[in-house]
Amino acid sequence: MNNSWLHRTAFAGLTAGAAALVAAVPAAAHVTVSGPDAARGGSAVLTFRVPNESATGSATTGLSVQFPGLTEVETEPTPGWKTTVTRDGNHKVTAVTWTADQAAGIGPGQFEQFFVLADGLPDSETLTLPATQTYADGRVVTWDQHPSGDNEPEYPAPTLALAPERSGGAQNHGDVHAASAAEEHEPDTTARWLGSIGIVLGALGVLATAAVLGRQRSR
Repeated sequence: MNNSWLHRTAFAGLTAGAAALVAAVPAAAHVTVSGPDAARGGSAVLTFRVPNESATGSATTGLSVQFPGLTEVETEPTPGWKTTVTRDGNHKVTAVTWTADQAAGIGPGQFEQFFVLADGLPDSETLTLPATQTYADGRVVTWDQHPSGDNEPEYPAPTLALAPERSGGAQNHGDVHAASAAEEHEPDTTARWLGSIGIVLGALGVLATAAVLGRQRSR
């Protein structure tokens, strides 16, 4: 049997197998959330990554995320997008919605990231944040499905694992704010110490000069 024929046959088999494997892999471009510093009862910056999955080339023009009644959220401005925060009767945050301007949106093959500083995260192992993605052609995709066993749903809800509660509990304005205040206070304290040392050294210099002049006059 010809070796070149064997090589061609083996290559064709490998190519077909690779194509079948790629076809079997589901699309992984979902709306997701991340927050490496998120802990139970604390505060964290949450990042929502939103890809465009439209098969028709329509732009994503809206995103709405549901929250489980958080104490407060602060949103980072996203150029070309308007942000709306929804609260319940107890002033708890229940949703954040981003709406694109007429000339904006997430085009085919693109993604956008939206950031919020969330305060008062729940005391639970995970935080599930259902999201609704809206396209310019009117299509609406709801990301709210939960996994069943080892199978990933078609439209999984963005889910975030929460670390154990930090010692000392959460501050009124959030752990992130408290950390920022501590960082600002540290250089201020250092500046005061350096200023005090400078005053002492200056005073010693004046005394030394006066002593030298006194000795010279006594001669």
